[in-house]
Amino acid sequence: MKKGQIFPSEARIRHDAVTGNAYVQLTNGPADSHHLYFTNSGWHQDSQRLIFISHRGGAANFYSMDLRDGSFRQLTAEAAQSDQLIFSAVNPCREELYFWRGLALWALDLNDLSERFLTSAPQGYCTDMLSVTSDGRYVLTAVYEDCRARLKIDLLNGHVGFDELWAAHPHSIILAIEIATGQMTAVHAERTWIGHVNASPRDPALATFCHEGPWGKVDNRIWALDLLNGRSWPIRPCAAGEMVGHEYWLEDGRRIGFHGASADGAGFIGSIGYDNTGLSRSPFPMVARHIHSNHSALVVCDGSETDKGLFVAEVEAGKPAGLRRLLQHQCSSGIQARHVHPRFSPDHRHVIFVSDRGGVGNLYSADVVSRRFTSAKKNMEARAGWTMGAFHRQRP
Repeated sequence: MKKGQIFPSEARIRHDAVTGNAYVQLTNGPADSHHLYFTNSGWHQDSQRLIFISHRGGAANFYSMDLRDGSFRQLTAEAAQSDQLIFSAVNPCREELYFWRGLALWALDLNDLSERFLTSAPQGYCTDMLSVTSDGRYVLTAVYEDCRARLKIDLLNGHVGFDELWAAHPHSIILAIEIATGQMTAVHAERTWIGHVNASPRDPALATFCHEGPWGKVDNRIWALDLLNGRSWPIRPCAAGEMVGHEYWLEDGRRIGFHGASADGAGFIGSIGYDNTGLSRSPFPMVARHIHSNHSALVVCDGSETDKGLFVAEVEAGKPAGLRRLLQHQCSSGIQARHVHPRFSPDHRHVIFVSDRGGVGNLYSADVVSRRFTSAKKNMEARAGWTMGAFHRQRP
């Protein structure tokens, strides 16, 4: 297995035993495959291709799937520590991917597969999620004090040491790295665990970050950041006993989605403007594991601790969200690479997600437009979308 190698489609049609709905298993590798973290879009080349990570061949590497026929291309050869690859980010303005290799930040050209070194994170710090500003000029990230010498920590494999790291109040820095030069600038720092820096998909001066830790214990989970002057402010300050998290930008780049539970354990979902205006909140019939939406009216959820279903909901502010079950994902979610992490496609028509229902993590796609497929073949061959139609024509 080598950089540039082309693999034939592994896509196959599945039918859910509970709903009867058809969906597509995109990968069928001998080892785990998964997409980027759900807040980071992996689509590129005008949404015709999707970046994913696979551990096949004894090493974790990046691959790019052609969503028109299901074939995929290997992009790297032993790219980095496997735990770091899920943190990677695609540039929205150029065909380039950014990833950590240890403390070194690298850029990968998605056309010719050349790599170039950008910069290194400070010694004595751990790396975290990457995000790219909407103008394609800067990579944003947070780094936090490495406490592994005194604490037992393995965050991506069962959240080992999660509470202990939060309680240690590690020093954290938010960095902006200029892509053209590799110049690194510290734009914010404080002595609390910072993670999940997310750039607005529309405004290059805006980002969010979180005070990481147990949702019910952190001072406030979601924060906004003005990259021009370093000013930060809390987003939707939490009520006593409330838990909120998994924040992400809606596609308008002005509103932030979230979900959580109130002090009495009741679930909710919502969105709010970056300036804390226009709060929209709706009761949710479960405490969801993850949610995602491109706009606030249509949300996908990967179920709860007890119900391993994939659901979509049409949401109206203030009204209870009614769930429609697409399928049972049956994912163990034991490690970060095997979290379901559902995410809408850019056209809102499909959801990609991960499941290890067969013993190995694989990447899947489900249609969210049709309620039920009475004839999977007819639907797939009739539609020229980026999933089932093209794949089914190869596998009658």
